[in-house]
This record gives sequence, structure tokens and C-alpha cells, in this order.
Amino acid sequence: MDSPGLSTGSGTRPRPHLAALAVTAAALTALLALTPAAPATATTHPATARTTAPPSPTAPHTGVVTGARTPARTAGRERAVRTFLAGRRAVSGPAWTHHPRLPGGRPAASAPRQGQVTHNWWGVFPQPGTHDGIMATHTVDPSYTVTDADNVTYAPTTKAQNSCMEVVTAYTSTGNEIWAWDWCGTVGPAKTVPLDDAFLKNYTPGNGGPAAYSVQMVRDDAAANRWSAYLYNYRTAAWDLLFRQSGADRSGLDHGWDMFEIYASVNPATNEGYYCTEARHTVFDSSAVRLRSNGAWKPAGPSDSPWTETDPDPEAFLCPPLKFVQAGADDHWTVRQ
Repeated sequence: MDSPGLSTGSGTRPRPHLAALAVTAAALTALLALTPAAPATATTHPATARTTAPPSPTAPHTGVVTGARTPARTAGRERAVRTFLAGRRAVSGPAWTHHPRLPGGRPAASAPRQGQVTHNWWGVFPQPGTHDGIMATHTVDPSYTVTDADNVTYAPTTKAQNSCMEVVTAYTSTGNEIWAWDWCGTVGPAKTVPLDDAFLKNYTPGNGGPAAYSVQMVRDDAAANRWSAYLYNYRTAAWDLLFRQSGADRSGLDHGWDMFEIYASVNPATNEGYYCTEARHTVFDSSAVRLRSNGAWKPAGPSDSPWTETDPDPEAFLCPPLKFVQAGADDHWTVRQ
């Protein structure tokens, strides 16, 4: 029952001294257990302990997102939107699951030229016919500052199969926002929410852990393909409506996604993507990814939400220190340095 309510450098789509005697054997063992084996491989970790449990998918759906607004048409945001849309239109079908590796660790001959934009992504792709709703908990970092207008980090970003919206954590040179991207109407951001103090107060737990918000997208009406996107309000313990839309999904893809995504160009000062330096201390994490099918919610798993690839190449993301962590059985991932 339905719920209430631009060279693509990597290819194509579908990040004090210690006294020796003070370190115990147990601490060393724990440290080694948390260290990824190699930066060029998606590592498999046990899911890390959460300080706050993910919200119930069936909590009341009563409010409206505080601070959500129809975005102004600023030059900076419009540029980010054009970059996003051009990258999405450049790929389709099998292209979204293929990431050619750059031979020889990105030698000069095959490196993206200065000014070219590399588009790449990694995460899980919920498959057609497996769900009519998706939810996840996504970290945010309001301190991450993007300096170059051609560089955009959309991470995490999520969409259900054939849904009318994608909910995006958007880091752009004009500021950091949550976007509800309209895939059935204007094909652009229909609602935006700034990552400000009010957002953090209402939509993150505020328990001293990493700031993270929970998003839910559900189909309300199958015949009209009407979808609603919600953010969980931790102050009211209810889901607040962010955006609702119906119609035909114009994304050109029949699967969903929950993933890390970059549009990046090379900083000539570092020979790496700008974001590789600017987001050095940012952790991009998506946890508690769940799918709804036949009215029931369950964690995303290997059978319904395969990884886009199991061995991502950080060189292809213009950030050699980047690590890709499979923190759960397809329901939790982390990208960090």
C-alpha cells in the first residue's frame, strides 16, 4: 500500500607524539582493525556504532521543513545546476555502472587538463522493481568550503527508482545546501535548505556526534507516480515535508541511487581535485539505507542494492588519498581521506 501523505575524466557513472609505553596491545589491535587495507580498494568494515538510532520510517508525517524555499536564480547556483544536469545527461544505461581505471596511476598524458571537469560517483544502486520508497541518514559538514565555481560535491545524494525527486547534499561555491531536485517537472532544484544553525538544530540529533540528517522518499500514489520527500525533525520526532511532485521521471534511469558524487577539476597547485584539499577533513557518510516494498521497510542489501563498483580508483576521483569504505552490507558507506 502506498504511503501517507565536462570531460568525464574517470569515464562515466551508471572521497602529538605518543609515548610507546602508553599504547597498549589492545589499543594497537583496535587501531589496526580500523585502518583500511589500501586506498585504491573499497574496504569492508563492520558498521560503526551510532550515537543516535535512525528514526522510525513510520514516525508521524506532520510538519513542513523549516527554512525550505524556492531557490533564487543566482549566477552561482545556476552554474552548479548546469554542471549537475550536463553530467547527468552525459551518461545513461550501462554507463552508470562502468568506471574505466586510469592506466598507470593517472600519468600526465591521460590526466584531465586544467579546466576540464571530471564527473564520478560511488555508492549503491537500488534496482528496478525492488522498492517504492527509500530512506537514509546522511552526514553534513557546514565548514566544507568550495572555492572554484566549476567544482561541486553532491554527497551524499539519494533517489528512489522512478521517483520525482532526488535529495542532494550540495556543496557549491555559493554555499552548502540540501536540494530537492525535481525530476518530474522543472528538472532542477525545486526546494533548497541552507546548512545553517536552524537546520542543524531541527534536523540533526545534536548529540555531539557527526552532524547528520535523515531523508525519506515515498511514493504516495502509484497511478499518478506522486512522490513525497521528507526530512526527520529531531525536535518534534516527526517527518517534515520537503517537496512533493508527480508525473514522469525524466532522469532517464530506471534504478535508484544513494551515493557520493563529484564534479571536480584539477587544482594546478596540487595536481589533484580542488575538493581533495578543501574536503580533507570531511567525512561523507550514508547509513541506515532502507528500502520500502509492499509496505515494509528493510535494510538495503546485495540482492537489491549492488555497489556501483567494488574496487574504485581514487585517482579517477582526482584524489589519491580518498578511501571508499563499505561499512555495511550495502546499507552503509563512507568516503573519507
